[in-house]
Amino acid sequence: MNNKGLWDNQEVQNLFENVEKIKSNNKPLKNAFIEHAVKYGRKPNSVRNYYYHEIDNLKSDKERLNVLKIDLSKHLKSSIIYFSAEEEQTLMKEIDKLVKDGVSVRKACYTLSNGDVGKMLRYQNKYRNYISKNKENKIVSNDNIIKFTKKKNIISESEIQSLFMGLVRLVKRNTIEEINDKIKIEFENKNIELRKTLIELHKKEKEYQNLKEEFAKIKNENSKLLENVLKLKCDKASRLREKLKKTNCIDVSQI
Repeated sequence: MNNKGLWDNQEVQNLFENVEKIKSNNKPLKNAFIEHAVKYGRKPNSVRNYYYHEIDNLKSDKERLNVLKIDLSKHLKSSIIYFSAEEEQTLMKEIDKLVKDGVSVRKACYTLSNGDVGKMLRYQNKYRNYISKNKENKIVSNDNIIKFTKKKNIISESEIQSLFMGLVRLVKRNTIEEINDKIKIEFENKNIELRKTLIELHKKEKEYQNLKEEFAKIKNENSKLLENVLKLKCDKASRLREKLKKTNCIDVSQI
């Protein structure tokens, strides 16, 4: 828990680490603020404000940045990029084309964003706002008179059945596409984790090879030492034998 609203270094590090984790999992940044608020008994908005304020402080305080060991390149503020009228029209046409081909709005935005979840959400929100504005423009005429649609004839039972089956197919297709999108994102995250694991295994393999080479060197040196010891023992035995021979010769002459 925090002490009178003060932030210690450990809490700051935890916040920045959690933000990096949330970003790497392609989740909304607000999740990191909510999780931190629950853990430390703070308000999510206060955590968010502190986070952005601390980024600005750390840019001009290299000493504190080194102490906290934070990589600011992973915490760049994203500025809002507005669509030009031409870009907006082009994007709407591309989404409409994909939707007419039977693709859901979500899938169309995901395709046009090249798998970037952030861009996908931005395109999706832009498209919905665009559709909403167009509907409002169609309902209200230039003289602010609301136009009511004509009463339609009663729909037959077969038409109702066809509409119902069409809705079932549409819901089923959209559900499958959303599940596929989720699986794809999870698969990409697993690939990232797998690459990290392979890198670690490569490092361990290299360490193992180095240890193996060192062991071979030590084994070779040990063999040489044993040979030298054996040679010394043989030399010592030879000298002792020569000495005994000389001793025996002296004794025989004296006899």
